[in-house]
Amino acid sequence: MTRRLLLSYLTLAALLLLALEIPLGFVYSRGERERVINSAQDEAESVSAFASLSISMGRAAQDLPTRAAHCAERIGGNVLIVDPSGALLASSHPLSEQEQGRLASQPGIAAALRGTATADVRTSTIGGVEYLAVAAPVTHGTVRQGAVRITVPTRTVHERVHHVWLLLVAGGLVALAAVAVVGFGIARWTGRPIRELEDATHALAFGGTAAPVAITKGPPEVRSLAATFNRTAARLEHLLASQRAFAGEASHQLKTPLAALRLRLENLENDIALGARGSLTAALTETDRLARMVEGLLAMARLDESAAEPESVDLALVCAERHHAWRPLYEQHGVWLALAGDYTGKVLALPGAVEQVLDNLLANALRVSPPGSTVSVDPRCQKVPDRRFPHRLTGAGWVELHVMDEGPGMTDEQRRRAFDRFWRAPDAPKGGTGLGLALVQRLAHASGGEAVLCRAPGGGLDAVIRLPAVPSRTGMAPPDRQYPSRPVQTATQGWG
Repeated sequence: MTRRLLLSYLTLAALLLLALEIPLGFVYSRGERERVINSAQDEAESVSAFASLSISMGRAAQDLPTRAAHCAERIGGNVLIVDPSGALLASSHPLSEQEQGRLASQPGIAAALRGTATADVRTSTIGGVEYLAVAAPVTHGTVRQGAVRITVPTRTVHERVHHVWLLLVAGGLVALAAVAVVGFGIARWTGRPIRELEDATHALAFGGTAAPVAITKGPPEVRSLAATFNRTAARLEHLLASQRAFAGEASHQLKTPLAALRLRLENLENDIALGARGSLTAALTETDRLARMVEGLLAMARLDESAAEPESVDLALVCAERHHAWRPLYEQHGVWLALAGDYTGKVLALPGAVEQVLDNLLANALRVSPPGSTVSVDPRCQKVPDRRFPHRLTGAGWVELHVMDEGPGMTDEQRRRAFDRFWRAPDAPKGGTGLGLALVQRLAHASGGEAVLCRAPGGGLDAVIRLPAVPSRTGMAPPDRQYPSRPVQTATQGWG
């Protein structure tokens, strides 16, 4: 904002200086030109009067050369005096015979011999006089006695005009520098509360809390905006704190009675009739589901409370660790868990976020995978923006984590709602809470990435987690890193 305000001040000042200095420079140039022309014409009339008197007295041969030389020395130019036929009477500088023969045909002298005074002026590009020759007739009464031509040097006039233009330019630059200094101070004073508002907004957006902004600085409009922001931030912080407190406290308060309820149900197992054993089992199942839901709420509450910054995480190493941890459970259910993909380097993610994301995705994939199917964990480097993430990608380096299973999949409408809290597909297996995918999406967003569900070629789902990549010098896997080499079948990700 400071740069824009300063640029606007300098632009207005420059336009004002141009509007004032350019006309002033041309007015001075025109005035200097007229002054030089008038001075030369006065000098030509003076020499013409002297020549008329000398010719009338018959002293032209004696007086005119001396007068021409004296005048030329005084003005630093050249003086010519000719008779009515154009023959040279006197000259302040030597002329060849050819030049003397062409005097009568020159435009200025020819017009003066006809009784008309002339001034031949040519100007340069900035208005200074470049060439000046003045011719005046020599007359005595009505008798034409000849003509006088005076050529005036123009270098001094050029230098004077250029000097004035340089002074105008220098003055304009000094004025612009003064405007820049004063404008920078004003822009800083005006933009300081805006910058404080911006910092507070970033703190509120990324941390959920923001210190109150001073409302005594800046223009009235900015002070009013700061006061409104303070009220909004305080109300939003209060709402977020209330929400986190409710979720956390409610979840903590529910854990104890749930544990007691399960213990009492288990104690009833030996005393209940055989026909009621099914209801007892269903009650225990629902109790376990409610306990998992409470754990999910606690995880979300902890995620809201944490203000951790994303850090560098070795995605391939985390995938290998979770693959090793989940493979025995998958084998018990007759499902093959495969790890594929090349070395993807490191990504930016919240501490522990990748592990939680993989655990939730693998748990969901196992729940919907039929025996004999394959679930694939496939991290991939992605350098080109993907249409699936139009608002997230700007051409930077990204890494995609694909978790694919061969389950029944979801419809388009179900995939759009899958990340809603407590939502479960109508045909989803029992045991889910509807919070796993919501937590996955929250973790991905908090890490600066995105989560999306896509249709897999085989009819299942492809859960894609995209995370920003950490720039790597080599992009190659370390030589001691070992990855599974078993080929992975084309998998379709399914989420129940």
